[in-house]
Amino acid sequence: MDEQKLIQQHLANERTYLAWIRTAIALVGIGFLATTLHINAGPGEGGTEETLVLTVSIGALALGILTIVGSTVNYYTIRKNINESRFRSSSWLIGFMTSIAVLLVLLVGVYIFAVN
Repeated sequence: MDEQKLIQQHLANERTYLAWIRTAIALVGIGFLATTLHINAGPGEGGTEETLVLTVSIGALALGILTIVGSTVNYYTIRKNINESRFRSSSWLIGFMTSIAVLLVLLVGVYIFAVN
């Protein structure tokens, strides 16, 4: 199929992909932020605080990687669907990312309350 006829749809797909990449970078940044705040707070007593900050950091990194992989797969799926004049809602991706964001915010909240 001639992709020239569908330029706007393909450009919108690329913008969406780049937005997902920015989201992945932000997720990884949250992990680094949690680690940096924990290190700058001074030596801890270990235990729960250390486990929480480690969980937030590794979890944020893993979620960032999953977001990059998922968004890349989604980009190519949508590209194919555009070329085949099909539309399928990606509600599973929205639900997944919402769950991940809520989980990450809860983990950071639990860490903040555990430190104080």
